[in-house]
Amino acid sequence: MLDFNISLAESGKLILAAALGGSIGFERESHGQAAGIRTNLLVSMGACLMMMLSLHMEELFRHLNDTSVVRLDPGRIASYAIASMGFLGAGAIIKGKGSIRGLTTAAGLWLGTGIGLAVGAGYILPAIYSTMLSLLILYGVRRIKIFFHRDIYTILILKFNGINKPLEQVEKIFSEYHGLAIQFINLKQSFSSQTATYRLRLVSKEHINREDIVKRLSDIQELEEISWEEGIVP
Repeated sequence: MLDFNISLAESGKLILAAALGGSIGFERESHGQAAGIRTNLLVSMGACLMMMLSLHMEELFRHLNDTSVVRLDPGRIASYAIASMGFLGAGAIIKGKGSIRGLTTAAGLWLGTGIGLAVGAGYILPAIYSTMLSLLILYGVRRIKIFFHRDIYTILILKFNGINKPLEQVEKIFSEYHGLAIQFINLKQSFSSQTATYRLRLVSKEHINREDIVKRLSDIQELEEISWEEGIVP
């Protein structure tokens, strides 16, 4: 006969796992990520349920002795929960030419799985501490990041009218910005239309104001067109 009773401790574990996972999801959703409150809540609660199921399977067959053909590993379901989280985490990662987004969200989902498993196994205090530390990292490091400027790789396309090549003026403007450097230059010359198109591969710090650079470049008389694209990270 099936047992439909659930103890207060078991229901409390599910609620706690959902709350801890949802708190991490709240930070992700406030940061504009698609995997937000609901996703993290369900992941953490689902992991808790899987851990409880693993432990319950051991309780069901505890009466069997070593002569039985039944072999149980209480950690097997939990291990598959961690492995399967890789698929969900991979779906949260978006790779662009010059950046990769979603790694923190994927790591948060993986952590949410661990928190849910810990709660399901009765490892309550470490699960709470992990959640508090993760929230401190997510909220705190975001404020510290403004003091660390990472490299940004971009492609700047400049189209000039006329046979003159005012590349020296462009390089002079760039030299005034600390942390901005030209890595490579391609030139496309059209003799019929008397135009020259430069494709510059740039590396710069993220705090550099591009609008100010565009305004400075627009003062060059021969310049007709400016295009700024995301570059590939080497």
